[in-house]
Amino acid sequence: MSRDYAENRIRESLKMHGGNLLLARQQVSSWASSDPDLLFALVRPHLNGIVAYQVERVASGRAEKERREEPAARKQSPEPQSYSGDNFGMDLLRAVASSSAEIFGRENIGVPLRKGKASQNHIDAIRQISSKSISRKDKK
Repeated sequence: MSRDYAENRIRESLKMHGGNLLLARQQVSSWASSDPDLLFALVRPHLNGIVAYQVERVASGRAEKERREEPAARKQSPEPQSYSGDNFGMDLLRAVASSSAEIFGRENIGVPLRKGKASQNHIDAIRQISSKSISRKDKK
């Protein structure tokens, strides 16, 4: 039932906003913040992965490290963030609805590397290979 409920609410939002995906997403996020059934229906397919990540995070000690680093990060960040776990649903919803959230696979991993010039050894090897393939064609 929960999947049908979520899909019906999403269709309702799309219809309400004339097919505008951005506005529909914002509407569903807004509804989910006040409707625990909708929030659970949206999160349920991903719950195993979320739980596995959180268990690994705590078991590895990253949670403790993040807790120690949180006061310094909070001073630099304009938006207050709480990762206490007391309000997991709202934290998850904020992360999903955030306009500054990174897109999976498109994280900024640093300065893009430039292609370097080929070494002289590489150039010589390519010329040698190409000259061998030309001489084979001549023999046939």
